[in-house]
Amino acid sequence: MLTENFSLSEFLISQEAARTGRVLEPTPEVVANLTRLGTDVLEPIRAAVGPIHISSGFRPEWLNDLVGGSKNSQHLTGCAADIHVAGKTPYELACVIRNLKLIPLNQCILEFPPNGWVHVSVAELGAEPKRQFLTSRLKDHRTVYSTGLSERVLV
Repeated sequence: MLTENFSLSEFLISQEAARTGRVLEPTPEVVANLTRLGTDVLEPIRAAVGPIHISSGFRPEWLNDLVGGSKNSQHLTGCAADIHVAGKTPYELACVIRNLKLIPLNQCILEFPPNGWVHVSVAELGAEPKRQFLTSRLKDHRTVYSTGLSERVLV
């Protein structure tokens, strides 16, 4: 176990990797970042909302490219996870996270509401957490980000 409630294997599950027959092999630095993410960000969220499902954690570069992730994604370093919680919409979950003032949250992104997921990250080691809250949507086949959390669907 990396933390009281999160195991390393939860951060290494990938449907895309399974489809290609590849295994995710984190470096010791990535494991250290995943441990910080779990301890400093995910455990306090879990204490507030209950069990968390991680749909994406660590992504090596090949997997990040395969899923169309950002070239500077914090998933590459083990500092980010995409999560959801049974019984809460992504918007509700993001709002709970916003109210947790004492966690060293770098980003909370409400991804593709209303049916998407929540991306959370811890700051890189030694960096100051940004506590940035964003909402992402598709516009003209591109992902665009707006400041703040909004469950509205833009057309």
